[in-house]
Amino acid sequence: MALLATTVVFTGCATKQADVDYSAFRQHPPKSILVLPPLNNTSDLRATYSVMSSTTLPLAEAGYYVFPVALVDQTFKENGLQNPGEMHQTSPKKLNEIFGADAALYITITNYGATSALLGGDVVVAAQASLIDTRTGTTLWEGKASASDAEGKQNQNGLVGLLVQGIINQIANSVGDPGYRIGRITNHRLLNTGKRGLLPGPRSPKFEQAQGQ
Repeated sequence: MALLATTVVFTGCATKQADVDYSAFRQHPPKSILVLPPLNNTSDLRATYSVMSSTTLPLAEAGYYVFPVALVDQTFKENGLQNPGEMHQTSPKKLNEIFGADAALYITITNYGATSALLGGDVVVAAQASLIDTRTGTTLWEGKASASDAEGKQNQNGLVGLLVQGIINQIANSVGDPGYRIGRITNHRLLNTGKRGLLPGPRSPKFEQAQGQ
């Protein structure tokens, strides 16, 4: 049953948002991005580093140099900042001085983990982010996204079906952290270069086109 539960197909779209103003993004196009360890507004202590671990790939695919997230976290801690709340208080200009990054990505996790231990036990990861220019403190972009393993599930037959699905999910989730799998999808939706997403970076073949729009 655990294997069956892991064969869920993930589909769906990122959370709908208002149209994005990219004028500041085009005025201050970053080449490199520093990802701060995400703020965790949930009760699951695994959320920060689980979500942070899957931020590099979508940003690199978007055409940006991404500072190694483990190195960034360690640098903060060696300088006395032990948690994301303290790290997020660091001014953008100070981040530029220390790391030399063009922009900093601030992520806040608003939902992480199973919504219920019984009826379905859907795993949801939701996050919002802001990209800040470290030289001027200007907000270049803001977005939010979420994902759930419920997106690919077939409708269950009444209460009994929900209870059975809940048991299956509990077995599968006990093997590891299910939020990690869903968090990767959330980050892909949050940090892509699609509609309302980031503009392509300088290493992307779409960079010149995006800057000219």
